[in-house]
Amino acid sequence: MKIAFATQDLKRVDAHFGWAKNIAIYELGPEGSHFIEAVEFAGDLQEDGNEDKLAPKIDAIKDCAILYVAAIGGSGAARVVANNIHPMKVAQPEEISDLLEQLSKVLRGTPPPWLRKAMLKGQERVIDFEDEEAGHG
Repeated sequence: MKIAFATQDLKRVDAHFGWAKNIAIYELGPEGSHFIEAVEFAGDLQEDGNEDKLAPKIDAIKDCAILYVAAIGGSGAARVVANNIHPMKVAQPEEISDLLEQLSKVLRGTPPPWLRKAMLKGQERVIDFEDEEAGHG
């Protein structure tokens, strides 16, 4: 599954989603993680009520299951959740590598229900109609 991190320095989760200069994206599984890409955002990123600046960020993370942020506004959070992305807020800046390691450990154990649901994101849902019809003949 893919995890996104709102970051200014590409090392820590230290940014408000709307103001983040970068979104770092990693692939994560029980065996560990690897860096996929960093999406950089230019221009005026200050809090200004301009919702349009969120659109490219939502677009950049739309195939991620989890988004880590230092902070996120109500409308930003609503748009993240609407895209089936689970937002996670950190109380203070945290190292991305530490967060990935913690998540990887949880995946090797028994993930909580919200994480199991997040892990399904992006996987094909296979619906077998033949089994269903067999009982109705």
